[in-house]
Amino acid sequence: MENTVEYIKAKIDFTPETAIILGSGLGGLADAVKNPIYIDYGELEGFPVSTAPGHMGRFVFGELSGKKVACMQGRFHFYEGYSMEQVVAGVRTLFMLGAKNLIVTNAAGGINTQFSVGDIMLITDHINFMGTNALIGKNDERFGVRFPDMSFAYNPELREIAEKCASELKTDIKKGVYLGCTGPSYETPAEIRAFRLLGADAVGMSTVPEVIAANHCKMRVLAFSLITNMAAGILKQPLTEEEVLETGARKGRELQRLIEKTVGEM
Repeated sequence: MENTVEYIKAKIDFTPETAIILGSGLGGLADAVKNPIYIDYGELEGFPVSTAPGHMGRFVFGELSGKKVACMQGRFHFYEGYSMEQVVAGVRTLFMLGAKNLIVTNAAGGINTQFSVGDIMLITDHINFMGTNALIGKNDERFGVRFPDMSFAYNPELREIAEKCASELKTDIKKGVYLGCTGPSYETPAEIRAFRLLGADAVGMSTVPEVIAANHCKMRVLAFSLITNMAAGILKQPLTEEEVLETGARKGRELQRLIEKTVGEM
């Protein structure tokens, strides 16, 4: 990871203040970055590569809304066969590059029956249903303490800024709890009913490990889910990857505008 950081520093001449992880179908935000510098994950020795559909698999460094940013145009998932350490490699790299803020986006299935496909959900908290934790193993004090607090995993100050920006843009946003599963299979209707009883509003296969790792590093975290489909059993139809990507392409621009404005206010 130290080699990766030095390689990247040799190609950029600034410190990114805010890092952004772009989820399935949401990679278009990187196109708004000014004076972009692209670094493919494949250039970085020992670094994971994205295999999930809709993930470009590269870093994009530049300027967004007048702020220096670093985007991950594609992330890593536990279901791809990577270890949790590899799943959060991007977050730790961005922290070592100097990023203080992390914005995470994902495509998620709606559990809350008041939600509709295309809704934007501001994540207020999460439930880790992955059966493991990104911090298991020997603790590296360079990143954080052995037992990091997660009481404010999703930074209240950043959430307030995002809500203010949404109001100014007249963008309707929901608020809710995200539940992370390993995937790659979608959940069963019985699992979705159970998750609703646990207090989850949306479900997906990412985000939780990255948020845990970012909080370990004392980064301020803001996260959004784009509800790209309703979870199993809510609608009388099967779930498909195509539906997720199509909704991401159709509604992703609205989320991108919100993120652009929020970055400028952070």
